[in-house]
Amino acid sequence: MKSRLVASAALSALVLLGATGCTFITPQSTEIDYPASDGINIPDSDGPLQIRNVMVIATEDGSTGNLIAAIVNDTDQAEVLTVEIEGLSPLTVRVGARDTLSLGANAEPLRIDDLNTMPGATVEMYFQSGGATGKTAEVQVLDGTLPYYADLIPAA
Repeated sequence: MKSRLVASAALSALVLLGATGCTFITPQSTEIDYPASDGINIPDSDGPLQIRNVMVIATEDGSTGNLIAAIVNDTDQAEVLTVEIEGLSPLTVRVGARDTLSLGANAEPLRIDDLNTMPGATVEMYFQSGGATGKTAEVQVLDGTLPYYADLIPAA
C-alpha cells in the first residue's frame, strides 16, 4: 500500500512538472520590449539618444509628411539627432540635456517635403546621434484616418 502511495505521488509530480515545465524554457511575453503605439522604436545602443514611437503622418497623396517621435536624452549635455531619407535633405533636431522631446506633442513635428510615399507604405530612414554609427529602419507612413492623427497631417 505504501509503495502505491509513493508511486502515485511520483506520477502526480511528474504530470505536474510536465504540464508546467514549458514555462521554464519559453520566453515570457511580458519580458518582450515593443513599441506600444503605431510607431516603432529605433534600437541604437551606441547613440546617446533614444528614439521611440517613430512614424510619419502624411497627406492623402503621400507628397508631404510629418515625422512624429519621442526622443529621450538621458545624458548631461544637449545632443542632435539627424534623420536622413535617401534623396532628401537631412532633418535635424536638438534635444536638451536630460530632456524628452515629443515631436507632434510638446514640439513641432519635422516636416518632410517631397516624401512621395503613400500612407500604408514604409519609408527607409537613417537615424544618427552623437558619435554613434546610427541605424536604418523602415518607418511606417500613416494618414489622418484615425481621429487622433488628424491634427498631425502636414499643412499645405
